[in-house]
Amino acid sequence: MYRDVHLFFGLIRSRQHKLSTQRIDGAGWSGVTIKIGSKIVGYEVVKKDEEAKRRVESKLADGDRPSAKIIRMTEQVARPEGMEALEGSTYKIKTPLDDHAMYVTINDITLNAGTEHEQRRPFEIFINSKNMDHFQWIVALTRLMSAVFRKGGDVTFLAEELQAVFDPKGGYFKPGGKFMPSILAEIGAVIEHHLQKIGLMEKETLSEQQQLLLKQKRAEAEAAYDVRQAIAHGNNTEESGYPASAKLCNKCNTKAVIIMDSCATCLSCGYSKCG
Repeated sequence: MYRDVHLFFGLIRSRQHKLSTQRIDGAGWSGVTIKIGSKIVGYEVVKKDEEAKRRVESKLADGDRPSAKIIRMTEQVARPEGMEALEGSTYKIKTPLDDHAMYVTINDITLNAGTEHEQRRPFEIFINSKNMDHFQWIVALTRLMSAVFRKGGDVTFLAEELQAVFDPKGGYFKPGGKFMPSILAEIGAVIEHHLQKIGLMEKETLSEQQQLLLKQKRAEAEAAYDVRQAIAHGNNTEESGYPASAKLCNKCNTKAVIIMDSCATCLSCGYSKCG
């Protein structure tokens, strides 16, 4: 093991010293011999790793801190050079809670264009509305989501998290009978639809057997209920396309659950408590 010997001495009256180098070929090392005319007052044996540690500590003490290397877990998405216009889609959200509609615009960029790894990704999002009551949280939300889009990586969690937000005042039903727990949940549904459109998320679809079974059960339900009696009680069956006595499904939030074969079955997603 090689060790460097540092000699500390003081009160050197004479600055003249004699330097000579010696090389021992057998041992394969070279050294420097210093002739000191004064008395040696102390010495210390320092290992190589300790010497490197001391050098770093001395640099830190002098204010010369080493620069840290930033390691990114995913590739950061940047706007293509010279691309002043981006392709995007605008979606309209009209809720019964407000007289004014909201317009959600999502712009995309294309990565690895012209190759087999070509992929379309969201880059920024904007939400506009005449209602200024939501201005603050809309600006904050769109800036945060745009930052997440540009950060790269998996962005599908945004749709899932937003759709899990519930309004303490209660939600509302969309045309078609689907229940929305809040305005943020509908924004999350719009983002999910857009991600499915560009291929980042897969849409859950029923198999052919499940679709045939639901179609058969729906025909039996429509034949079992008297439409005239439903209209007489003030229930409209034409708006959603499901029987007026249907209940809300806990899985797809659609008012399409009916009792078939003594079992609650959803005519929209196929969910059944009987399995």
